[in-house]
Amino acid sequence: AAAGLSYVGAYVINTYKSYDNFLQDKYALLPAVIIICVAVVMFIIGLIGCCATFRESRVGLGLFLAIILVIFIAEVSAFVLGFVYREKVKTDVQGTMRSVFEKYDGKNPESTVVDYLQEQLHCCGVKNYSDWTTTQWFNSTGNNSVPLSCCQQEAKNCTGHLDQPQEL
Repeated sequence: AAAGLSYVGAYVINTYKSYDNFLQDKYALLPAVIIICVAVVMFIIGLIGCCATFRESRVGLGLFLAIILVIFIAEVSAFVLGFVYREKVKTDVQGTMRSVFEKYDGKNPESTVVDYLQEQLHCCGVKNYSDWTTTQWFNSTGNNSVPLSCCQQEAKNCTGHLDQPQEL
């Protein structure tokens, strides 16, 4: 379990590098760091449990049980907090994404990240393609279109024009 959690934490940290412009708050990495710390603690606790079992120590097994109960309570608490604050996280991420979309000009690093995100997640805009109509890029280009990264992969002749929403 500790190895699995370590992998998940490392994967989240590695994935963060692709989306760090959207998650400007560095505390977004906090869950991944916590997962890795929990993995280390679980490994140590597992060793304590194994040693207590091999030595048939009642005190060691009692300590192991108490630690497992504390971890269970912490997991339930984390689940409840995640459930309670999910809307706040959603609102914060959408606000940050809107600010990055506002900086889109097709050339800067933020633009590259926006294009990458839309292509990887097969999406367009924060909620849908109409989000682009309020950006400076959309108003400055004047061609009534969204970036080509909004186009569906199977759409061959997609130009990003809003008069062809089925291709976005």
